[in-house]
This record gives sequence, structure tokens and C-alpha cells, in this order.
Amino acid sequence: MARTGRPLTRRSNATVLPLELFFDLVFVLAVTQCTALMAANPTWSGMGQGLLALTALWWAWTSYAWLTSVIDPEQDATRITIFSAMGAMLVVSLCVPEAFGDLALTFALAYAAVRSIQILLFTLASPDDADLRRSVLGLGISSAISVGLLVGAAFVDAPYREVLWLIAILCDLLGPFLFGSAGWRLVPGHFAERHGLIVIIALGESIVAIGVGAAHATIDAAVIAVAVLGVFLSAALWSLYFDVAALATERRLSAMEAGQEQNALARDAYSYVHLLLVAGIVLLALGLKSVMAHVSEPLHIEAAVALAGGVALYLFGHVAFRYRFTRTINRER
Repeated sequence: MARTGRPLTRRSNATVLPLELFFDLVFVLAVTQCTALMAANPTWSGMGQGLLALTALWWAWTSYAWLTSVIDPEQDATRITIFSAMGAMLVVSLCVPEAFGDLALTFALAYAAVRSIQILLFTLASPDDADLRRSVLGLGISSAISVGLLVGAAFVDAPYREVLWLIAILCDLLGPFLFGSAGWRLVPGHFAERHGLIVIIALGESIVAIGVGAAHATIDAAVIAVAVLGVFLSAALWSLYFDVAALATERRLSAMEAGQEQNALARDAYSYVHLLLVAGIVLLALGLKSVMAHVSEPLHIEAAVALAGGVALYLFGHVAFRYRFTRTINRER
């Protein structure tokens, strides 16, 4: 039964709840919209804009992964607030295709609402935890600077708009380094599971891209063969992650004592490195979409780089993932 009152700390053996999976559905749309943004403008500039938008959305999502690893989201007040964040994230996702155009300000304001709700819930959950409160204050400062820059970017043209976006994202990414990670709390198993599920969601986008690309082609033997190969490619990426890397890192994270070292590993291996994995999958989806739409034609250089470079970025993410928790390099990958 849902509980009311101030947000409560999560149990140490908690697993991902249906509410969190429901929240992640909005991120599915966000990933799809980032692919659509790049597909609508298949140039280097369009790919750069898509990756900037993806990074901003990823940071919002992973921040909520930290949040729901601290608080119990099944309380009535918390549940309603999470639904409010979902609504704001939905608006953000809808604005992605025009985030660098006519809907730039709407995107920034909706994004500000998503980040503000997270800070509010963190603040309510930490009145008796001075270390957590200090970490939340630091997060609030970096988030406010980032959001302010995104709002400012809505009033300038390219290339200054993209420059402000880049600075805003760097402020977010560098925030945990500048303000420290000792005060955060997390449930290791839940945190690792949440990020593993989001990898599956991102891989689902590559499958969707095959279908979207095939919608513009005549279904014949060549299209079917390419579609099957695309599914096998996505399956290979799935196996690389879930056969070894995900299990080993979750065990290592769970075996560590709670505190700064555990938080730093979680931050680096999941909040940072998983962005490389998801970005690689999104680029792969863009490449697969182009391949399916033009099976018998040579790929343009941008689509070819997205297809091969997406896989390369995903593999590089795996190398970085393993190196962060074992300090060894997987030379095969």
C-alpha cells in the first residue's frame, strides 16, 4: 500500500518498481525523438544536435535513477510528484525535433520543470541527513546554471546556441566532480538494474528504427535479409552487456561499503559511461534506419559513420565500463 508523508529512504534490498518502469516509458519517446531529430537533418550538424539533446535527456533520466535509489517512490505524495515529472518530460520529448528551432524555449522551460521536481524531492528526503543535503545543494547549483544556459540558448542563433548547449551540458556533467559524491545514497542492486533496463530500452529503439526504415521500402528478400541482420546486430550488443559486464559490475558495486568510493564508481560506471552505450545505440539506430530505407543504394557518409561509429562507440563504452571497475582493458572489444 502506498504511504503518505515525507519521502522515505529506500530499503537496501529494493528492486525496480512498476512506477519506475512506467517513468522510463517517457524516456523511450525521448530516445526516439533524438533519432528523429538526426534523421530529419542527416548532416554533421544534425547529428551533433541530436547527441546534445540526448545527453541533456540522459542526465535528467540518470538523475532520477539516483533519486529513486534514495527515496521510496510508492508514497502517495511522491507518486503524484513523479507523475508530474513524467508530464514535464513528455513535453521535453515532444519538443526535441525543434529543440534547436521554434520550440527551444518550450524545451528549456519543460526541462527546467523536470530538474526542479527532482531537486524538490531530494530536498524533502534529506532534512535529517546533512551530507545528502550538501550534495543536493551542489546538484541544485549545477542544475540551475545548466537550465539557465539552455533558456539563454533559446534566444540566440547558431552557432552560439549550440555552444551554450554544450556549456550547459558540461556544467551538469562536471557538477558531481566539483561538489563531491560522498553525500549520495544508493541501493546498488537497484541502481545497476535500473541502468541495465534502460540499455534494453535503448536497444529497442534500434529494432524500432528497422521497422520505421522498412516502412519506406518495398519488402523483398534484400530488405528482409538486412532486417534480420539488424536484429542479430542488436542481439549481439545485448549479449555483450548482459553476459558479463552488467553482472560483474553489479556484484562489485554491491560488495563495496556505502560511501564516497561506492558513489564514485556508480557515478562513473553508470551515469557517465552508460551515456556512451546509449549514444552508440542511438547512432546505430540512425544508421539502421537509413540502411533499411535505401537497401540497394550506397550510404551517405553521415549515415555510414552513424552505423559503424555507433557500434564502435558502444564497444568503447564497454572498454571504459570494464576499466573503471577492474582497471584492465578488454583488447578484443
